[in-house]
Amino acid sequence: MSAIEPTVRPPAAPRERTRAHVYSRPPEPVVFPEAEEVPETNRHLELRTALYLILKRELAQVATLGSDQFVYWDPTTSRKRLAPDAFVRLGVPHRTFRTWKTWLHGAPDLGVEIVSESDEGEPDWDEKLARYRASGIREVVRFDPDDRVRPIRIWDALDGDLVERSADDPDLRACEALGLWWTVVEDPSIGPMLRLSRDREGRDLLPTPDEAEAQAREAEARTRDAEAQAREAEAQAREAEAKAREAEAQAREAEAKAREANKTLEAEVAALRAQLAEAKGKRRPRRRSPG
Repeated sequence: MSAIEPTVRPPAAPRERTRAHVYSRPPEPVVFPEAEEVPETNRHLELRTALYLILKRELAQVATLGSDQFVYWDPTTSRKRLAPDAFVRLGVPHRTFRTWKTWLHGAPDLGVEIVSESDEGEPDWDEKLARYRASGIREVVRFDPDDRVRPIRIWDALDGDLVERSADDPDLRACEALGLWWTVVEDPSIGPMLRLSRDREGRDLLPTPDEAEAQAREAEARTRDAEAQAREAEAQAREAEAKAREAEAQAREAEAKAREANKTLEAEVAALRAQLAEAKGKRRPRRRSPG
């Protein structure tokens, strides 16, 4: 007689119950500060502002941009944060914001750090780079205007890490995130300045607002000159056309006079021929009859 195997039944799912909770202390929401007092030199302010305005003028239709605003990447604490001198998040037209939270808006595609004397109280670069790595940023650029040998250094996101490009990389200054090229331009008032160019050699620079305004004025002046030249050419064309019409009228008048003179001459010739014929008829001798 075979033994009867017991039937194994899965445990019943626990029933959801409404429970009351008692907090020993009220929950404290995480506060994410919008700013803090950090010393900044005038040169640093001008360098980062110029770069931000260049980026905004070029990318405002396709990207959101920030400058010296906090970037948070951990919703549980406000201590994990960065404040890049400039950063770009592609894919969303520019808008104003107080802070950038990556869990809401995604990590920036590009972050730029400009070294200055005010960085003495800041965390060292290795610590700052670790923060960038944790934030999930795609590309980090470090610009040191006082470094005449290697002012630009770039780190790329690679396999969950940020890896610095080699100094002998032929594309060392390529801005992969934006499809542009980094370059350094000597500004007469603030010295070495971080700029972006459309070409590797740095000839086709993205203009600063002042440069763009000057270019617009120059283009407007060229347009006015071209319009003035066009008006002058049109006036000359009208004058030449009037002279041509006058010459044509004079030619028609001369032709009419020539025809009239020809008719008069023909009439005179005909009259002379008639007179000649008449004179010949009078001089013709009469024949005598035979006697």
